[in-house]
Amino acid sequence: MPYKINEKIQAIGIMSGTSLDGLDIAQCTFDFNDGQIFWEIDHAETIKYPAEITEMLIKASHSDALGYFRSHTVYGNWIGKACRDFIERNNSRPLLIASHGHTIFHCPDEGFTTQIGSGAHIAAQSGIRTIVDFRSLDVALGGQGAPLVPIGDRLLFGNYDACLNIGGFSNISLEIDHQRKAWDICPANFVLNHYAQKLGIDFDKSGQIAASGKTITPLLEKLTKLEYYNLLPPKSLGREWVEENIFPLCDKYSGEITSVLNTLTIHIAEIIGRTLPDASNANVLFTGGGVHNDFLMSKIKDFSNCLIIIPDQKIIDYKEALIFALLGVLRYKGIPNCLSEVTGARANNCGGAIYEI
Repeated sequence: MPYKINEKIQAIGIMSGTSLDGLDIAQCTFDFNDGQIFWEIDHAETIKYPAEITEMLIKASHSDALGYFRSHTVYGNWIGKACRDFIERNNSRPLLIASHGHTIFHCPDEGFTTQIGSGAHIAAQSGIRTIVDFRSLDVALGGQGAPLVPIGDRLLFGNYDACLNIGGFSNISLEIDHQRKAWDICPANFVLNHYAQKLGIDFDKSGQIAASGKTITPLLEKLTKLEYYNLLPPKSLGREWVEENIFPLCDKYSGEITSVLNTLTIHIAEIIGRTLPDASNANVLFTGGGVHNDFLMSKIKDFSNCLIIIPDQKIIDYKEALIFALLGVLRYKGIPNCLSEVTGARANNCGGAIYEI
């Protein structure tokens, strides 16, 4: 850690993933002590989205400018109220709230990425200093603006050979030649939930439906040959890529949703498996909602011989919210919170817009 802070700071991290599972809120304590960070997730919960919020987030990428800003404001107000209630329930007073927001557009090659959830309204509703928009500065510097979590992986989970998260998308973070490298691996819960919802359910619990299906070999072969998987990092994925590359292939089998879920799960497991370190003694920390998918995890083990570490429930479900709380603290202190070696930007940077009453 190339800087020194000696201070104990309490902060809230908020994460909303593309899989629309709900809003993750984690109140965390960081004890900075001469190059070391001791941390604790004090309180955490996932707040399920009301139906109207879910529908609004789904439609936001296709709305006009007025509709977009309405969604930005409504969502920010909703997050702010959720934070205010969370803070009151836990009788706390954090230094700041760090909100990732909900990604609507991610087009770094065109110079922009957009996460809605107005920071001004979060601050106004909660009464707490709020930091949002962590990605835009990195994109302006020529980077992918993603992944952002690897600096937290280095600082908080550096004892693992790699950290792998399975959320809406799966991503990996590890040290290569004394540099942190990280990238999005492949879509995960975002596509699985999309097809589960065609069966009238929010998600395929434990992957039970996928496990009952049959693998569609021609579909699996086409998915595996997608160009993105052969690109070298830095690289990142977004909703747009899935809509252009994954859905058209899978929608040809609209009458075989159970088998589509099976095939997608095998595909995700295979791509993750070939991304993991080869060594059998490599310990990899697995987190994110995908860890609860027993069928997916069993298939990943079929494609990899590394040591898969499953942490306690709080870390599985709230690691990204924890790290966003840390990113907010670093931004508040003016310390770089985004690594150019990960994103491909021209320089390390300290991203995030601060709203303070």
